[in-house]
Amino acid sequence: MQSDRMADSANFTLRDEIKAYWSERAATFDQSSGHEIFSEEERAAWHALIGRHLGRGDGRKALDLASGTGVISHLMDDLGYQVTGIDWSEAMLERARAKAASRGRAIRFHVGDAENTLEADDSYDVIITRHLVWTLVDPEACFAEWLRVLKPGGKLLIIDGDFVNTGLAERLIKRLATFLERTNLIKTQAPHAPATMGSMHESILSRVHFSGGARVDTVSRMLKATGFSPVAADTNLRKIHKAQSQYFGFFKAIARGLQHRYAIIAQKPAE
Repeated sequence: MQSDRMADSANFTLRDEIKAYWSERAATFDQSSGHEIFSEEERAAWHALIGRHLGRGDGRKALDLASGTGVISHLMDDLGYQVTGIDWSEAMLERARAKAASRGRAIRFHVGDAENTLEADDSYDVIITRHLVWTLVDPEACFAEWLRVLKPGGKLLIIDGDFVNTGLAERLIKRLATFLERTNLIKTQAPHAPATMGSMHESILSRVHFSGGARVDTVSRMLKATGFSPVAADTNLRKIHKAQSQYFGFFKAIARGLQHRYAIIAQKPAE
């Protein structure tokens, strides 16, 4: 029995830990601003960002990687894309399917691995990801897989950020907020995730490829090395942040506005 437990532990990889973490988060994922969309202002800001880089769908095929509860999939569906969402977590997908059914959306969701999608070569017009790249164990393998799955001339849109490195201003804001909460001068903000999961998150973050932070220039260079061309960055996510900030406390909104968040648009060269 002990040897069986040791074998199970040895076989429980970092990828399994990531899957377990997000499965645990599924129950409360849509309760957080920055995950689910709570205003038409934010929805319009997302539509504008996606439209600026990918254009209208007009029935084109889109793959939403790490689709979670389907927030980005619904935005793509709004814009006229034929959307498939894949995620490691069945718990997330259960909520995604229920949400699509309640809204009458024809979005296909299934369990899948971003590094090995099992999709056919040259099968999607666009691929979109939000807050996936910073969690990747092997981004080079993932980028090569995404290049394979895209049609010639197809586009990849990555929305992500560096959630590790913080500037001086952000650190000072967070320290001030913590001090004011401890002295009961401001109301304590609800945590982004249950406190019991904090150590699990930190452990995972310390072992992923971008444990030092997923910076836009680093990710862009890797995409170019994979074969994407051209590759361009967009750091103007202010309208999205402004719409989200009304659901954060004053100090958290300021701190998030100081974070290194970005979109990267990369294209598979046309044959």
